[in-house]
Amino acid sequence: MELDLKGLLHSYLKHWKWFLLSIVVMGLLAFVYLRYTTPQYSAIAKIQIIEDKGASSELSVLQDLDVFSGNKTKIEDEIELLKARSNFIQVVKKLRLNVRYFVLGNIRDSEIYGGHYPFNINFISADSIVNKAQHFFYVELNSDTSFQYGEKEDAPMKTYDFGSKIQTKVGDVILVPNAEYLDDFSNKRLRVVISPIPKVAVGYRERIMVSPADKLSNIINISLTDPIQKRAIDVIDELILTNNANAVADKKAIADRTTKFINDRITEIYSSLSSVDESEETYKEKRGIANLESQSNVNFSQSAASENQLQEAKIQLNIAGSMKDLISNQDNYEIIPTNVGLNDLGISNAAQRYNELVAQRNRLLESSNEKNPVIVKLDQQLESLKKGMQSSLNNVTNNLDLQVNSLSRQLSQINSKIYAAPSNERALRDISRKQQTTESLYLYLLQKREESQITYASASPKAKIVDSAYGSNRPISPKPQMVYLASIIIGLLLPFSIIYVKDLLDDKVHNKLDLEKITGDIPVIVEVPKLGKKDNRLVKKEDRSVLAESLRILRTNLNYIQRSHKSTPNNIIFVTSSVPGEGKTFISSNLAAIYANTGKKVLLIGADIRNPKLYDFFTTDDMIQTDKMKPRRSTKDGLTEYLVDPNIKVEDITIPAQVNENSIDIIFSGKIPPNPTELLMKDRMGELFEKASKMYDYVIVDTAPLMVVTDTVLISEYASQILYVVKAGATEMKVLDFPLKLKEEGKLKGLSFVVNNVKQANLGYGGKYGYGYGKSVKKWWNFV
Repeated sequence: MELDLKGLLHSYLKHWKWFLLSIVVMGLLAFVYLRYTTPQYSAIAKIQIIEDKGASSELSVLQDLDVFSGNKTKIEDEIELLKARSNFIQVVKKLRLNVRYFVLGNIRDSEIYGGHYPFNINFISADSIVNKAQHFFYVELNSDTSFQYGEKEDAPMKTYDFGSKIQTKVGDVILVPNAEYLDDFSNKRLRVVISPIPKVAVGYRERIMVSPADKLSNIINISLTDPIQKRAIDVIDELILTNNANAVADKKAIADRTTKFINDRITEIYSSLSSVDESEETYKEKRGIANLESQSNVNFSQSAASENQLQEAKIQLNIAGSMKDLISNQDNYEIIPTNVGLNDLGISNAAQRYNELVAQRNRLLESSNEKNPVIVKLDQQLESLKKGMQSSLNNVTNNLDLQVNSLSRQLSQINSKIYAAPSNERALRDISRKQQTTESLYLYLLQKREESQITYASASPKAKIVDSAYGSNRPISPKPQMVYLASIIIGLLLPFSIIYVKDLLDDKVHNKLDLEKITGDIPVIVEVPKLGKKDNRLVKKEDRSVLAESLRILRTNLNYIQRSHKSTPNNIIFVTSSVPGEGKTFISSNLAAIYANTGKKVLLIGADIRNPKLYDFFTTDDMIQTDKMKPRRSTKDGLTEYLVDPNIKVEDITIPAQVNENSIDIIFSGKIPPNPTELLMKDRMGELFEKASKMYDYVIVDTAPLMVVTDTVLISEYASQILYVVKAGATEMKVLDFPLKLKEEGKLKGLSFVVNNVKQANLGYGGKYGYGYGKSVKKWWNFV
C-alpha cells in the first residue's frame, strides 16, 4: 500500500487551530513554570590527590600479594573517603546549614544565605538535642527591638523583644538582631526551618558529584547544584578543607603512636645503659683497676667486630620480635609503630601503608558500619598486609636466629683465645663492649624519635586544590530555551497524539477519499456537506449555497453515468443506505428539487413504507397531525394503497407540491402495512415504475435501508441507477462490505455512492474550490 504523505499531512493540517491553541497553552505554562520555579546553580572544584613518597616502594614490595589494583583503586578510595558521611556532618555544623531562612512571598518564597540575616538564633539546649531537631516557625519584624513569633502561618502571633527566651519544641531559643540587615526585612514575614544535621548532611552527600577527571588521573572533579550558588561554593570548599584536616590528623596519630613506642624503648635501654656503666665502675673499684693494655690487636679486632655484629643482630631480632608480638596480639586493626629501626625496608613500608588504611577505616567507621563495601574492602587489604608483615617478620626472625647462632659460635672461638689473657682485662672488655652497644642503640632511638617529631610537625594534606569552587552565575536549570522548546514540542505532540490515536481507532467514513479506498471501481460521485442549524434543508431554485453546488455536481455526474448506460428505463434513480438516519430521504428530496430547477418533470416516490420520512420534508394541503408525538401524514392514498387496491391509478396517488418555487410530484408511502415485503413483490410495483418512467423525466425513489430489511433488494431490478448514501462520521467501513457483496452477486445494478454530512474541513478539492463560492466568509483575523 502506497503511503499518501500529502493526504496524511492534510489530515493533521486541517486541525491547525488545535495545534496553535496547544502551543499557546503550553507556552503560557512554560512561562509560568519559568516565572515561579526556583533556579538551580552549579559550582565545581578540582583537587589533586598527592601520592606519598613511600607508596611506590610499598607497591613494589606487595605487588606479589595483589593487595592493590593500581591507581584507579586509590582514587576510588579517596572519593569514598571524601564522600564520607562524617565529613558532611562537619560541613553542615561549620556552615550551619541545618538552619535556613526564607522570606515569604505570594507564590514563591525567597531564601536568605550568606550571613545577611536580620537576626541570629542562639539555642539554649544541648547540641545533641538541637542537631537532631525538626522544627520551623515564623517571624515578622515589627521594629528594631521587637518581633512577632508564631509556629503556624495562619495562627495568631505573639510579640517578643529581641534577647528574650522563646520556648519551642527544640528548647529555648534567643533571637539576636543583626542591625546591619534588620531594616532590609522590615514588615516582612520570615520562615525559619530547623532540620536534623544528619538529614541535611545525607541530602548534600546524595546531591554532590565526585568523579575522577580521567581513568589514570589523580585529579578529582567535585560539583554541586543548589538554589544558592554561594552556598554550593561554600559547601565544596569546606568539604575539601575538612577532608584535608582529617588526613593530617590521621598522619599525626600515626606519628604519636610511633613516638610513644620509641619513648618506651628508650626508657628501657636507658636503664640497661645505666646498669652497664655501674657494673664497670663497681668492677674497677673492687679490683682497683685504672688502665689495661690492649691484648692482641688481631684477636681483639675480630672479637670486637663479631661482638658488634652479634649485638646488632640481637637488636634487630629484639625489634622484629616486638613487632611480631605487637601485630599478633592485636584484637582488631590498630595503628602500629613505624620507623623503629628495623632494617627490612619492605616491612617498614608495609607498616606505613597498614597505618594509612587503619586511619581510613577508622574515619569511615564514624559514619558507617563494618558491612560497608568500602570498609569490607579495607579489611581485606589490612588482613593481607597483616599476613604479609607476619610472614616477613617470621622470615626475618628465623634469619636473625641463624645469624645470632653463627656469630655466637664464631665469637666463642675468638673468646677462647682472649680468655687466655688476664681475667681482669677480659672482664673490662666485656663490660666496655656492652656499654658501647647499649649506648649506640640509645643514640639510634633518640635519632628516630627526632625524625618522628619532624614527621608530626611536617604532616601535609593529601589533596592539593587545583581550582577552588566557582560558578558561572547562570542557572543550569531551568533553561528558558530548552523549556520553551519543550513546550513547543509538547504543544505539537499533544494534539498530534490525540489526532493519531483518534484516527487509529476511527473506523468511520469521513469523506470521499476514505470511501474510494473501499469501493474500488464503483464510483463515489459526490460529497454533500454538513449543514448548519440555520441552513435550509431543501435547495431553492437559484440557490448558490454549498448544498446546492454539491447537488449540481451529483446531478451532472448522474447524467453522465446514465448516458453511458443504455438501460431501459433510464430515468429511475433509487436512493438507499445501510441503516436509517444516514440521509437517504434528505438526498432523494434535494435531488428531486435540483432536477426540478432545470425545468424537468420529476416524480419523488416514498418507497420506504415501513418508516416513511418524506412527510418531514414536504408539506401539502391535505396533511393532518393525529398525534403530537408523530409527524403529519397525508390523508390522500399513497404507495401502500396503490399496491393493495388495483382500482387506484398512478394519478390518484400523485400529489403536486411546490417546493421553494419548484414543482415536484410526490407519491407518499401511505399507511404502514402489516406485510410490506409481500406488497413490494407484486407486479403493480413494476407497472408503477413503467408508467412513471414514461410520464416523468426523472423518477427519484426513496427506498428502505438495505441492511435493515430486504425491501430495496426486491425492487432493485426496476432501477437504472442506485445511489447508496453513506453518512460521514457515522457509517462504519466494515458495513460497506454488504452493498459491495450485493454488487458482486448482481443484486444491485448501477451502484454509485454518495457521501453525506461531510464536514467542511474534510471536503475534497471540489468542496474547497467549488462549494460556496457565492457565500461571503469573514476571515478569522477580522474577529480580533
